[in-house]
Amino acid sequence: MFEELIEVEGIYKVDRNVICGNIASELSIETGPVMATIKLLVDKATVPFIARYRKEKTGGLDETQIRGIQTKLNYYVDLESRKATVLKTIHAAGCLDDALKKKIIECKEKTTLEDIYLPFKPKRHSKASKARDAGLAPLAEFIMEQKQLETSREEFLKQFIKKEKGIKTEEEALGGASDIIAEKIKENIEVREWIRKFFARTGVIVTEPCKEWKGKKSKYDMYYSFTEPVKDSASHRMLAIRRGSKEKVLSWKIEVDRERVEGFISGGYLKDIEHEFTKTFRHAIKKAEIALSISMEMELFCERIKEAEAEAINVFSKNLNSLLLDPPAGHKVILGVDPGFRTGCKLAVVDSYGQFKEYEAIFPHEPQNQKAEATDVITGFIKKYKVELIAVGNGTASRESASFINAVLKRHGMEDVQMVIVSESGASVYSASEVAIEEFPELDVTVRGAISIARRLQDPLSELVKIDPKSIGVGQYQHDVSQVELQRSLKSIVESCVNFVGVEVNTASKEVLSYVSGVGSFLAGSIVNYREENGPFKSRKDFKKIPMLGGKAFEQCAGFLRIRNSTNRLDNSSIHPESYPIVEKMAKDISVELDELVGNKSSIQRIPFKKYVTDEVGMLTLEDIEKELVKPGLDPRKKFENIEFRAEIKTIGHLKPDMKLFGKVTNVTNFGAFVDLGVHQDGLIHISNLSDKFVKDPNEVVSVGDKVRVKVLSVDTELKRIALEKI
Repeated sequence: MFEELIEVEGIYKVDRNVICGNIASELSIETGPVMATIKLLVDKATVPFIARYRKEKTGGLDETQIRGIQTKLNYYVDLESRKATVLKTIHAAGCLDDALKKKIIECKEKTTLEDIYLPFKPKRHSKASKARDAGLAPLAEFIMEQKQLETSREEFLKQFIKKEKGIKTEEEALGGASDIIAEKIKENIEVREWIRKFFARTGVIVTEPCKEWKGKKSKYDMYYSFTEPVKDSASHRMLAIRRGSKEKVLSWKIEVDRERVEGFISGGYLKDIEHEFTKTFRHAIKKAEIALSISMEMELFCERIKEAEAEAINVFSKNLNSLLLDPPAGHKVILGVDPGFRTGCKLAVVDSYGQFKEYEAIFPHEPQNQKAEATDVITGFIKKYKVELIAVGNGTASRESASFINAVLKRHGMEDVQMVIVSESGASVYSASEVAIEEFPELDVTVRGAISIARRLQDPLSELVKIDPKSIGVGQYQHDVSQVELQRSLKSIVESCVNFVGVEVNTASKEVLSYVSGVGSFLAGSIVNYREENGPFKSRKDFKKIPMLGGKAFEQCAGFLRIRNSTNRLDNSSIHPESYPIVEKMAKDISVELDELVGNKSSIQRIPFKKYVTDEVGMLTLEDIEKELVKPGLDPRKKFENIEFRAEIKTIGHLKPDMKLFGKVTNVTNFGAFVDLGVHQDGLIHISNLSDKFVKDPNEVVSVGDKVRVKVLSVDTELKRIALEKI
């Protein structure tokens, strides 16, 4: 980390102020807040904690800005560590002069650093190294300097013909010299930089089917004859090309004007085109051009893929954030339904706190067709547990099961019980997971699925954190990107969402608690164990009694853990315990009890908040305290709103062009948004059909979970494709 940066004694000392300045400049943030943020990160403060409770130090930076600083910091730590290695290696070789040292120290790009290091890098046994071993370096230098011969060509070359070293002819000597020259050109930093930029600026990616796929249909048809400037190629197309190439369906290449590349190199090296060894020099330039073009082609492709992966991860992260913050139905008794035909529908009831109560399987569909028995079970559960909502999974038999349940509710005068179609995505993964087995060891996988569906409606965040985010199905090419980077990004999103909403410590699962700032999986287990052994927490002070939860962890987590029925009403707010003395003084100064102050808008309006500004606590924190005092413990998520699909539209075959329907956005990609219409196949609103205005990023218009009204443009039942337009 930052404080452990490698320094090379006598050669290089890391200037941390320069790093902070670079980060501040690149992110357009003042240096002071950057330095303060880095200090907090080095002190092991979490991003949610810094953003929420250290606003005075950071100048009110939000989580996105703080994570940007964190990412840049990690980049510079890697860069500085690499600089130290490079400097040490070049110094040991006796090649480090002041100019080179300055160039390395001031370098801000990893690619540039590697270009600088390239000539000094220990090399494999190449053609050029063999030629040097054969004594051909002076010949290569003579040709590059284009000196005039003082003797005949034959006489001059005779000195380099050494049969004992494998150089038997003039051609072999010139060939070896050519290899040395080509290597020198390839290692020239200016040449490499120009060609790199030329490829990035003018490169065109060209794809075609591999030999065995020519004339055959595949999902990569659109890339069978495809050309596009690399700089303009969208991330999803780059990832599709990479995937098609891996599956040996597509081949790709990046084309540029290679004559211009060769011309640039020649212009920098050839001074005398009539020189005795110009032909050899041109041959070396051609070798260098071929090698550099191949290298830059692959480098550019990999760079664009890296950018495409980052963009895909960003898309996944935005979708996951929206999904996790989907409005909760709240503390209601819910009947979860995991629908099915032959295997029946699994029903599970959870109480208002998500505790499992009872389950039953019903078989209202063919072949069993046990409608009377199924009706008795449904109505019995509703009466027995006072069910308020019914959550039906959106998988197989979803619409048929929903129609049957709707009919039952109407027939028995239970229309006040609302039915909601809930996404099953990832539910089967949870059902078979160790988490589910530990929670419900005696229950069948399908029953756990029904419980998960019910809980997902009650509180999406609390239930979805139990599932690997990659299994939730809101990504774009998520299996093709760096899994390490994807996991890191998604974990930070889950952490951000959990802390944004806050956690009720007396009912939260171990999985939810593990994402709370400063907690982690080990302390989450300790919290649950303490709760089970000692009963519900009565005060935030009780957190200090949890084994292994020290002062630092308490500082990080206390403000995010809520206690609904605490003896101190501030314990059910996002006000941090470190600020309790300020609030208590406010109450005392206006002569009200603390309990009377919390939630009392008229009393809060009497508080002169500016009076309580100190060196440690500024107006940013005081404004947050004021908001929490007005509405303590308010759930920041939107209000729950049900989407009712049209009863007569159950399958893709029921859809017709020009139909207007309501749907729910399930996934947002760079090319549009997918919408659940209740027909077991999501429709696509292409980016061009999201608005009557130009849309650069679909996330500007829609988010996962949004209710949208759409018009059907076309339906392809064979390929299961539904084209939609947002209206």
